[in-house]
Amino acid sequence: MEFFNDRGTDPLKPSLFELIAQEQLKDLLQPALKYVLAVFAQRYPRYLLRIVNRHEEFYALIMLLVERYYLRKYNASFSENFYGLKRRRLPYIETERTKAAVGGIPAGEALRSREIGRSLLFLVGVPYLRAKAHDYYEELGGGLSADVLQEGMGTRQLQALTEDTLKARLKRGFKASYPWLNASFEAWLLLCNMAYLFDRTPFYRPWLSWIGVDLRRLGSEDFRAAALAAQNKLSPDRQLGVLAWIRRTVVASPNLLLDSLRLLLPTAIFFVKFLEWWYSPGSPARSLSTSPLGPAVPPPQMLLPHPQGIPFDKESYGTCPICHKSISNATALPSGYVFCYRCAFDEVEKHGRCPVTLLPARVWQLRKVLV
Repeated sequence: MEFFNDRGTDPLKPSLFELIAQEQLKDLLQPALKYVLAVFAQRYPRYLLRIVNRHEEFYALIMLLVERYYLRKYNASFSENFYGLKRRRLPYIETERTKAAVGGIPAGEALRSREIGRSLLFLVGVPYLRAKAHDYYEELGGGLSADVLQEGMGTRQLQALTEDTLKARLKRGFKASYPWLNASFEAWLLLCNMAYLFDRTPFYRPWLSWIGVDLRRLGSEDFRAAALAAQNKLSPDRQLGVLAWIRRTVVASPNLLLDSLRLLLPTAIFFVKFLEWWYSPGSPARSLSTSPLGPAVPPPQMLLPHPQGIPFDKESYGTCPICHKSISNATALPSGYVFCYRCAFDEVEKHGRCPVTLLPARVWQLRKVLV
């Protein structure tokens, strides 16, 4: 599919599939964090219950710090840096792509405060507003039918929607327009993705043009600079001394924690998804675990024929014990024996019992066997 991305003439241009992958990684972070917080909140509700109730704000604050750090240091968001992408300031005069692919890193490509602020607006602010709008739509009963709304809610929210006030009209307008606005926004993003796939635009997201950046793959110079910076951090400076190096390491520990998120967060997502699969009802792993109620109870053994009942041959499979012919319209009695439906019906209607075991039976207890 690289044919759809500049026909291979620009090796640093990311494919649409890389961009979608990093978007999916970003979308998985919030559910994983919310799941972990909910689990720990059950054990420590005094400290974490408020955070769980204000999860959107807490997640937005965490991602604001993380994204700001990665944009300043790596010129990329967290998910973009994880997939080897970076944000580049749009040059006033575009250089030849072949030179840009093999040359060094131009100094003018680094993001400035304006590009970082605008990027944070769309990386953190817009997703937060969309999440709050969706929660408010669900709070108004947007995903429920009218019957469920009247029976289940029947409270202030329903009264607020029925009152003829300005606030109530705004709520009704939001409830009616939100699905269309959300669908239009998603369709807009889909069209931009298709335009990027067929090289009609250099931006897979329309707001990147307003921010003044585009996305690129990391080149050889980027990896060389990152390796050199990591080597300088690990090796102590002889002029500073060991104590000064330790002090500098302690001061830089928050940065080390943020850098380690590239491994910790994807690992946490994998662990959460693994737990969801492990405890899902349809998981094959559930069959390997023992039940807390003990081993499974085996089915009861079949009743033995009564000495005064009709004879029954265990080796004559498919033969009715009453008419001694092939079973037609197989029907089982509560005793477990199978007869023809007409034979079983007549026998139970006349004698009220199984002809083999003499176990009491009624007509409504006849069960047809689908074979």
